[in-house]
Amino acid sequence: MKTIILARVSTQEQKEAGNSLPAQQARLRGYIDRVPRLELDKEFIFDESAYKEHRKEFDKVIDYVSGFKEVVALCCDKVDRLTRDFLVGLPDLERLRRDGKIELHFPSDNLVLHRDSPATDLFHFNIAVSLAQYYSNAISDNTKRAFETKRRNGEWAGKPRIGYINIDLENGKKDIVPDPERGHLIQKLFELYATGSYSITTLWNKMTKMGLRGLDGQKLARSNIDLILKDPFYYGMAHSKKHGLYPHRYQALITRELFDKCQEVRSGRSKKPSKEISKPFLFKGLFTCKDCGCLYSPEMHRGITYYSCTNAKGICKRVYVPEGMLLAPIKNVFEKFRQIPYEVQKRLVSELRALNDGEAEFHNREIERIRIDYDRTQSRIQVLLDMRLDKSITSDDYDKKLQELKDKQYRLNVELDEYTKADHEYHVHVNTVLNLSRRIADIFESSEPMEKRAILGFILQNPTVSGKKLEFTMRKPFDTVLELATCPTGLRR
Repeated sequence: MKTIILARVSTQEQKEAGNSLPAQQARLRGYIDRVPRLELDKEFIFDESAYKEHRKEFDKVIDYVSGFKEVVALCCDKVDRLTRDFLVGLPDLERLRRDGKIELHFPSDNLVLHRDSPATDLFHFNIAVSLAQYYSNAISDNTKRAFETKRRNGEWAGKPRIGYINIDLENGKKDIVPDPERGHLIQKLFELYATGSYSITTLWNKMTKMGLRGLDGQKLARSNIDLILKDPFYYGMAHSKKHGLYPHRYQALITRELFDKCQEVRSGRSKKPSKEISKPFLFKGLFTCKDCGCLYSPEMHRGITYYSCTNAKGICKRVYVPEGMLLAPIKNVFEKFRQIPYEVQKRLVSELRALNDGEAEFHNREIERIRIDYDRTQSRIQVLLDMRLDKSITSDDYDKKLQELKDKQYRLNVELDEYTKADHEYHVHVNTVLNLSRRIADIFESSEPMEKRAILGFILQNPTVSGKKLEFTMRKPFDTVLELATCPTGLRR
């Protein structure tokens, strides 16, 4: 009788317990040699390191034994070596056995099954199948518990994200830390995209030129950029298919605010006035027609750039406006900014600081309140954990409440950070805005076209063109600076 050998291992423990592939092969070959009616025809040997690959191999076995017209023997060391998923694999084998097309031989279990097997042998087989299935399910449960423990500890069980690397600790365990070669590039990637000046493709090209590569050192695919931009892991939250988001314990590369800004850009909710374009037209995509709302597009004639309404709605008459004419009122505002005396700037910052000193005590009280609330929340987390260990709360209720408390701690941390920085950043930002305003004319003239576009998008709000006249307002806080520049005597008021 033609005999097919099937040898399989699925875990390292099975290999070390005498069930390695060579050990199984040796036992099965010896069994065939001892049974005169059996003749070795083919061997199927596979290490089940991946379930899908195993299923492909097992399907090959079924197809092969089904192709014989005469009865064949399928020889496997033990019942639990036959297949990993018994509910999927056994029906096919059972059908072939009942049809009298195969015999199942399990030498180590001292069991042979054929079409006319007695009830005692079938009972023996069913018991072995149940025990093997129980063992498989127990392994699955242990794996799930291990992953659940990692999740509750804020640990990540998968490969590190681009921008992070695995390191070996002294206790033999591993940890995930920011990659010194790629971490700063990931930060730059988010910062650039949040400006709204880059599409996924242009950002991909730029980051590739800056040296961003995958963990294998290969050039990233364009789709990797989009995956990175929508991955919450970088601001401190890991994602589980079953439980959703949960806070991880590793160092965040970006802030939640920066991540949210990038999501606004991705979803199209944020206006992207300075999208990177192939030709450096200064105003392309920045202005709209006041009459019909269509964009103004550029054209070159004899070395001069003209802009006109695209008239997509068929309402306006096409009027060509030279770029210099549109730029003139903007430069006029820049010149007004230049007129702010440095002494006025110093006095303004000084008076703002004096007015703000009265809020220092309030800030200190708020910081203390936040810290007390954070410590109280941490105590509640510890009590919750004790309740879970005592089994006085269900796993689902524990997970739900733990997530609520972790979210509260995250919000408290953000609030604490804002209060801690508020006083210092207030004065720094006021001084920075005034300095920038006074020097913006020189900065604009010395900048490249894409940088000029970024400056215009940063300070102009709702720019429209009516006929040949550019109309706009200034974004905050530059509208206040313009008021100061045009009426410096009103500073005291």
